[in-house]
Amino acid sequence: MSRQPTDHADARRRVTELVRHARVGMLTTTGVDGRLVSRPMTLPEVEFDGELWFFTSARSAKVRQIRVNPEVNISFPDQRRHGWVSVSGSAREGYDRARAERLWQPGLTSWFPDGLDTPGLTLIKVHAGAVRYWEPAGGTVLDLLDAARAAVTGRQPCAEQDREAGY
Repeated sequence: MSRQPTDHADARRRVTELVRHARVGMLTTTGVDGRLVSRPMTLPEVEFDGELWFFTSARSAKVRQIRVNPEVNISFPDQRRHGWVSVSGSAREGYDRARAERLWQPGLTSWFPDGLDTPGLTLIKVHAGAVRYWEPAGGTVLDLLDAARAAVTGRQPCAEQDREAGY
């Protein structure tokens, strides 16, 4: 069921709920040649506070790409409800041991066999600039940050039909 968030906290709860179902998102960066590059990334924490965090290797191409152009997009499919969430924003790479300890999950040892002591382990933080989601029940795309602003200003959020995508 599609519903419009009434305030910023409700918008965050809604994104958290939608992303929780996906757990894996497609992180899109811009390659050094200007082409868009996407790859799956596991989200270790799904409480959305305006930032998303991912573990990766400091030597990865995505880290090099983020250093050159920090603008990224992460899309999360909600396969159970046949919807999606799209988060665009700015990314940065950096290792914070305390945050890594809070975010670490045992399943990550598949990629990082020495756990938090894996050489080159780092974090990517994506600060959301815009969040949009689509759910089939209402058939609308809603800019959640616009909706949160609307709750404060009293104006209506801008919702669009997602007709080009065939929904």
